[in-house]
Amino acid sequence: MGRMVDTWRSHLLTTFSGDDAGKPAWVEKMADGDDAGFFGPGSAAWAVHGGTATLIAGIRALLLQTLHPGAMAGVHDWSRYQEDPLGRLSGTIRWLLTVTFGDTAQARAESTRVGRYHNRVVGTYVAADGTEHPYTAGDPELLSWVHVVFTDAFLTCDEIWGGTIPGGADQYVREWATAGELVGVVDPPRSKAELTAAFEAFRPSMKSDERVAEAVRFIRNPPLRRTMMPAYRILFAGAVASIPAQQRRMLGLRRPWWPAITANRAVLWGVGMILGRSSTSEDAARARLARLARTAADDPT
Repeated sequence: MGRMVDTWRSHLLTTFSGDDAGKPAWVEKMADGDDAGFFGPGSAAWAVHGGTATLIAGIRALLLQTLHPGAMAGVHDWSRYQEDPLGRLSGTIRWLLTVTFGDTAQARAESTRVGRYHNRVVGTYVAADGTEHPYTAGDPELLSWVHVVFTDAFLTCDEIWGGTIPGGADQYVREWATAGELVGVVDPPRSKAELTAAFEAFRPSMKSDERVAEAVRFIRNPPLRRTMMPAYRILFAGAVASIPAQQRRMLGLRRPWWPAITANRAVLWGVGMILGRSSTSEDAARARLARLARTAADDPT
């Protein structure tokens, strides 16, 4: 039994971080920062992004992001998600965790790295009204769309499967607006009401087509290890159950007939038991904070 748990832990950590111990160089670097970072212990961002509900939130965000044709065009034309899906996933997780748990310099540097990658993403797409538009990954509308969908996904999933958010939903949206600004989002939502309004404002821009259907098929059946797929299918079903009915229809998905919300509580409990109470990123951040506190205590000035 112990060997099976160790194998699952190794598989999960490799999938999420690219390292079977969950400590790639960018995680270990978090212990070496020079300040507390943008958030810190007790923050809403630490609470939400340190929980296992992020597994479902990531799937929900990927699904919903496909509904903006500009974002979908960028993924279709430039992303390597089909050739190296786990590499793309670990890159996204690296940004999320570095901004959440790293110091301010690391968070800014990681956001700059993401921005440099996006600089080459250009092309055209056909909008929901049938007109053709140019796009770049740095387009304000697309940056806002990705930020809104991401924030909505992580907040919604934590409200369903997570614990209490320090300061509540408004505090999480307000804090994570900082992450949006780091990658160029202009005036991101700063409350749950503003987040809901921003999502609603994108409804006329949403579009379903074959590119969306292709992406949904891939997200439904990613090339994970065979032993991980049963649990993944439950996580996928949970993500689908959490999506509003209109967007589910556009994605060509149906709410599971079985109790996916309850089933995911069991899966997330099991993941928590396997991975432990805190992530390696949070552990590195706490080590950094402890070092800074010791240094401050030893400084007579």
